[in-house]
Amino acid sequence: MTDLKGLVRTIPDYPKPGILFRDVTTLLGDAQGFKAAIAQMAEPWRTMPVDAVAGIEARGFILGGAIADRLGCGFIPIRKKGKLPWKTIGQEYTLEYGVDVIEMHEDACRPGERILIVDDLIATGGTAEAAVKLVRHSKGEVIGASFIIDLPDLGGMEKMKALGVASHVLMAFEGH
Repeated sequence: MTDLKGLVRTIPDYPKPGILFRDVTTLLGDAQGFKAAIAQMAEPWRTMPVDAVAGIEARGFILGGAIADRLGCGFIPIRKKGKLPWKTIGQEYTLEYGVDVIEMHEDACRPGERILIVDDLIATGGTAEAAVKLVRHSKGEVIGASFIIDLPDLGGMEKMKALGVASHVLMAFEGH
């Protein structure tokens, strides 16, 4: 069994002093680690009908595409504002020092479709919450969310729970 947590690199003082950045690119670069992470992230939804995986830019694209393939469903990219070529809907979310917007194509999710949201990490939960709101705005049903890492001290999983979204994480790192 691959030690997935041991494959995550910690970078101190990035992007600013006092932050311990949890870098999953080292896990993604390990063939067995990547395969194990995808299998574990998909497992809770393996027997459920899933119409599409919505991956949040950028590492959520890598993970979400692989999970969609494993679950035999489609993929929806959720991107930063201005990056998608067709008509979009957007959702603001709060950052530590401001507001940002994520978008998806307005026709990416049809009413009643069952959507799994995927990203590499959940911290405060702002981006994941915005993704949930985008899918629900399109009348899609968010069946769950899957992440490699949770930073529990920042409360993102609690935010997902308050939204009624069943969430799955592979590991947690205390602190932020």
